[in-house]
Amino acid sequence: MSQIPFPTPVTELFGTRLPIVAGGLMWLGDANYVAAAARAGIIGFITAASFPESEALRSEIRRCRDLCDGGPFGVNVSMIPKLVPGEKTREVFELIIDEGVRFVETSGRNPEEFMPLLKGAGVKVLHKVPAVRYAVKAASIGVDAVAIVGAECGGHPGLDMVGSFVNAAWAESHLSIPYLIGGGVGHGSQVIAALAMGASGVVVGTRFVVAEEIWAHTDYKLRLVDAQPTDTDLCMQSVRNTVRTLRNETTVAVKAIEAENRQVTIQELMPLVSGKIGRNAYVTGDWSKGLLAAGHSLAFVDRIEPLAAIIARFEDEMRLALARLPMLMPQLGQF
Repeated sequence: MSQIPFPTPVTELFGTRLPIVAGGLMWLGDANYVAAAARAGIIGFITAASFPESEALRSEIRRCRDLCDGGPFGVNVSMIPKLVPGEKTREVFELIIDEGVRFVETSGRNPEEFMPLLKGAGVKVLHKVPAVRYAVKAASIGVDAVAIVGAECGGHPGLDMVGSFVNAAWAESHLSIPYLIGGGVGHGSQVIAALAMGASGVVVGTRFVVAEEIWAHTDYKLRLVDAQPTDTDLCMQSVRNTVRTLRNETTVAVKAIEAENRQVTIQELMPLVSGKIGRNAYVTGDWSKGLLAAGHSLAFVDRIEPLAAIIARFEDEMRLALARLPMLMPQLGQF
């Protein structure tokens, strides 16, 4: 049942077999994981922010290329806000271009200022946004595709908090470029539903964190296997940086501070929410501290296995969903 393509504008854009994108995972998106995605017939993205030193990023890109067996891969560039001292976003893009990488996934802010640089080098741009209105803006500046993540996503769902099911259909009447739907996606039937509503594919994060190729500690992955969608929390709304994470000691502490009905600053929260604390959970397996991105697709996380096995399950689920559709046709013919 596997190894048959599902052609869409997204598979055409990336040269993949399936309309599934493995979104950038902070600290976890390395060459081993991204190359496994390429070999499984999808595309993944090395997270540039996980390799802050230029030569480390360059080395990881080259290692990924060697491991991909000719399959496509890209680099995720999470663009930090403007005017931050020492920002290296342009330098990262220049390194990506120099290494001949053909695809980038951008997020964090409007990439308009970098589009001439990227387009001039023939790089295809997938821009990730938390709302349809931002996708419309991204399309207007010339990105090749957009990924719209809904309220169910792990990490940053934005401020609008519209669900993925609504986004999938809503975007169809607002966009003329290919779009992907993310947030709570962890089952093949959801891919078929997204395609039926007008999307060209899906972007997946949480569901893939338990892949064997992800370097995170086994104890951390086992916590995800045990977790339910109800084991996530939303916090940091007070500083307009909403994040959905695995519920733990840190989320309880942050929510308690935010509930004090006073003006909270990011500086006050930083000792609790620093990314380095979260990375430590991946190293040690202690998931009790840090903001650990996890979305509602925890519903489908049931075992640790190779990424290729997860993708094969997606594909089988997609085919089962397609097989159900013809049963509707006689009834539809009555209307």
